[in-house]
Amino acid sequence: MTGQEDSTVKRRHHAPEQVIRKLAEADRVLDEGAPVDEATRHLEITASTWHRWWNRHGGIEADDAKWLTEVERGMPG
Repeated sequence: MTGQEDSTVKRRHHAPEQVIRKLAEADRVLDEGAPVDEATRHLEITASTWHRWWNRHGGIEADDAKWLTEVERGMPG
């Protein structure tokens, strides 16, 4: 494909602690009055990713997310 951009999106995998930090950053941007699409653009994620993360991780702290992941994997904390 000479001369054309690759339109595929590079998928990123975020650790639960990273997700919580990004959600906190999104909250700061949203608190400033920005719409969700602007906050997600700032975080370089899609709006659907933000909603999925919020439904799963919204309102918990990064340390709690790490602990929850370890519990889900069956690892002692």
